[in-house]
Amino acid sequence: MQLRFYSSARHLYRNILKPRTPIPATAKTPCDIFINHRGTDTKKTIAGLLDDHFFRMGLRPFLDSKNMKPGDRLFEKIDPAIRGCKIGVAIFSPNYCDSYFCLHELALLIESKKRVIPIFCDVKPSQLQVVDYGTSSAEQLERFSWALEEAKYTVGLTFDTLTGDWSHFLNTATDAVIKNLVELEAENSCKKSTYIVQARRERG
Repeated sequence: MQLRFYSSARHLYRNILKPRTPIPATAKTPCDIFINHRGTDTKKTIAGLLDDHFFRMGLRPFLDSKNMKPGDRLFEKIDPAIRGCKIGVAIFSPNYCDSYFCLHELALLIESKKRVIPIFCDVKPSQLQVVDYGTSSAEQLERFSWALEEAKYTVGLTFDTLTGDWSHFLNTATDAVIKNLVELEAENSCKKSTYIVQARRERG
């Protein structure tokens, strides 16, 4: 089963997306995948491993600890990366909703109409809720709650870090990301073709 998932992802990648030399994602270099996560929960485990797995496949992931350096201003780097990415991977974990930055990134992904693949890591969707700690405005809380509900009702993946099969999960997540990238590529090609046909008709 694991081999089938991995070979499927590699086949789609090689034959449709076409390999290219991996380029670190920066504000000036668009990224394929923005990894939205709570660092204290997942940076050294699932988020870091996914970033490495995507990179090895020749994709361009954005993970703050890998793509930012001391002195970089958070919003000046992260917001453009989100707006320029193709897909968001939101890793929900037990302490995810305690982070303003996690919720801001998720909201911006949803507002930018990006495809978001949720990963529920050691947490159930029903356990995720925005809590008012008195540090966010009513408008921000409403924005965060709306984005969280949108993500919770999107088909995603689940993973238990204590009992789960890490190899199988990484291959499955990569397969899901690549299939979504392929679909986006096809949709964009279709839109371009439609635009060209309409432009020709208008000129004619």
